[in-house]
Amino acid sequence: MNLSLPLRELSGVGDKLDESFHRVGLRTVKDLVHYLPRTYDDYTQQSRIVDLKPGKVTIVAKVESVETRSVRRGMRITTAVLADDSSKLKAVWFNQPYRATQLKTGERYMFTGTFEFSYNRYQITNPGVEQAKKLEQTEGERIVPVYRSIRGVKPPLLRKLVASLRPTITMLGETLPLTIVESQKLMSNAQSHLALHFPESQEQIAQARERVGFEELFELLLASQLNKQANNRLQGWKLPFDVAAAKEFVAGLPFALTNAQRRAAWQIIQDFESEIPMNRLLQGDVGSGKTAVAGFAARQAAQAGYQSAIMAPTEILASQHAETLSALLAPFDVSVGLLTGSVKGKARQELLSQISDGTVDIIVGTHALIQKKVEYHKLGFVVIDEQHRFGVAQRQALLDKSIRMPHLLAMTATPIPRSLALTVYGELDVSVLDELPSGRKPIATKLWAPTNTEKLYEAVDDEIAKGRQCYIICSLIDEDPENDVKSVEAEYKKLKSTVFNHRKVGLLHGKLAPVDKDAVMQQFADGDIDILVSTTVVEVGVNVPNSTVMIIENADRFGLSQLHQLRGRVGRSTHQSYCYLVMSDSSKPSARLREIEKSQDGFYLAEVDLKLRGPGEIYGRSQHGALNLQVASLGDTKLIARAQAAAKEFLSSGDDLLQYKQLATRVEKNQRLTTLN
Repeated sequence: MNLSLPLRELSGVGDKLDESFHRVGLRTVKDLVHYLPRTYDDYTQQSRIVDLKPGKVTIVAKVESVETRSVRRGMRITTAVLADDSSKLKAVWFNQPYRATQLKTGERYMFTGTFEFSYNRYQITNPGVEQAKKLEQTEGERIVPVYRSIRGVKPPLLRKLVASLRPTITMLGETLPLTIVESQKLMSNAQSHLALHFPESQEQIAQARERVGFEELFELLLASQLNKQANNRLQGWKLPFDVAAAKEFVAGLPFALTNAQRRAAWQIIQDFESEIPMNRLLQGDVGSGKTAVAGFAARQAAQAGYQSAIMAPTEILASQHAETLSALLAPFDVSVGLLTGSVKGKARQELLSQISDGTVDIIVGTHALIQKKVEYHKLGFVVIDEQHRFGVAQRQALLDKSIRMPHLLAMTATPIPRSLALTVYGELDVSVLDELPSGRKPIATKLWAPTNTEKLYEAVDDEIAKGRQCYIICSLIDEDPENDVKSVEAEYKKLKSTVFNHRKVGLLHGKLAPVDKDAVMQQFADGDIDILVSTTVVEVGVNVPNSTVMIIENADRFGLSQLHQLRGRVGRSTHQSYCYLVMSDSSKPSARLREIEKSQDGFYLAEVDLKLRGPGEIYGRSQHGALNLQVASLGDTKLIARAQAAAKEFLSSGDDLLQYKQLATRVEKNQRLTTLN
């Protein structure tokens, strides 16, 4: 069967079914072949109900009763009483009302799901279901694939359609170079897809997942290596190292550089002395001093006669950078200009003129830096702060402002685990600031039950009485009757009119116009707001040293990395700061949340998040989606190391990538996704 054949042409696929497939991006036979199961219901290991232990279980049981009820709008719960010759058990499904018609009272079925203690009893939650008679009579013991659900497509029908493609899957061609398949002792492409769709054992599934996961990582790492090779062919500016200027800058700082800052600065200096343009990621925890390192590098560029452009995602962050750099560099006659949308009229024209004639050494700004009218005199160094907040085209537009490729320093305050950096940012050299400046006190972090907020608000009021300020973070903007997550607007109105009616309370969220957001943040920075009720828009780049309390509502709904970023908005002065993580309910906090209570290390917490929640928590959900990893885990450092070595070996072999059409297409897509220039 032709892999490019539209699914509409398959027997049993009508207009409605085709529409359902289209909604999740499945259009052709090839798409369906590569739509891999996310897990499996293993009916080969059965237990009696009386012998069950918590975890994944399989039982054969008779249905004694089944019912579906609505508990609130949008949520329906189906429950069934199951029985075998040893005992009885309750099964529960959330938002799967079709189970009530699927299950017939008195019939025997095989159930596989999680046996756990929930709502004060043991139950089996969201189990997969197969007719016992059908499995026993026709196919014996089986491992049944479970695919990501598609609205309008019943699981048995999806499995039937995939089964009809078995001859096609058997004939799949190889997509990796044979030398790599053999040297890595991998299954063939066809074997791995057959094993994933029609498994005979758990061992077979593991081997197939290894093959597919290896290929996904190999494609990403090969793309990164090719990007690095392309960057090394570019001609940039050679900036000589001025030892005297460097010593003068460091001696003039009002604080001592950490060893991590010194190490990063030295790595940048070495890159500057090469004509190959620097392509470096500077990642550091909140408050680790990235701006000082960027200032040091910009001072070196100015000493060599080159301009620096520093682009930040918001006006307030750009203003903070400009203010910090002006203070650090003014004694050395290095001029700093600020270009944002708020700079208008005569002041804007004067600044544009100074940029073009080279009067200004360092230009700090927002995306205003990439507008057509901005002409640089001699742009040699570009810094992009929180680079993941800019698109590839915006980053490229700034780099294109120079006749040669300028040196690039991308900065991020989100600590990225080594395994994730290797795959997603493999073409970059990475500098890490893993030390905090001396004098910073650890932020006292405490998990808090929602039933005890009165005492919490008393603690906030005490801090405000001392002249301090507080953030309160909620995760939604509008009140939603179907969701018990606190709305930021409802919380703002409640606090302003009740418990904190004697304090100045402000509101901030993403739906405000940019100029209004900046105005609110400026008020908070100036001390005109005591308590800022906000969504996560304050997560990055807001520096208000006077704020000492961070309250995060429904904290259990956030990833550890995001909680750590939010916590980093306080603790930015010598005052003791506090972070209170208010739970959604009074149930026992998870081991995951206990980690943030114990640790202040963003890199450690990012590793925990990667292991437990996946790369979306760190890399960003939209970019993670674009990675399109179905099988590979970015926490699997061993497989990453194997794929990286294989990618280097392939490139050094001189083998032509274009021989492998499918591989070449996917690598090219990954090159566009991960590249910074």
